[in-house]
Amino acid sequence: MQWMAWTAPTAIFFAVIAGLLVLFTVLAILFPETPRRGILRIETTRGDRLFITLLGSAYINAAWLALSGLPQWWALGLCALYAAAVFRWV
Repeated sequence: MQWMAWTAPTAIFFAVIAGLLVLFTVLAILFPETPRRGILRIETTRGDRLFITLLGSAYINAAWLALSGLPQWWALGLCALYAAAVFRWV
């Protein structure tokens, strides 16, 4: 795979995403849930909230890179807070 620069952080990122998808699939099989309504007033499941979290985290990281000179680790912390809020209230 010479056409793409696979580095350790890139591989870890994709492995974590794949692991989350597998984990959420197993959770959906073992513990089925009914959709719930949160502050967005739309019905969401665990998978929907994961998608909203990943999408929002991508925007947070892109904005962080564009607007801040601080280390990216701070954006990761902000994304963790965002994820907790999404899974709690959305």
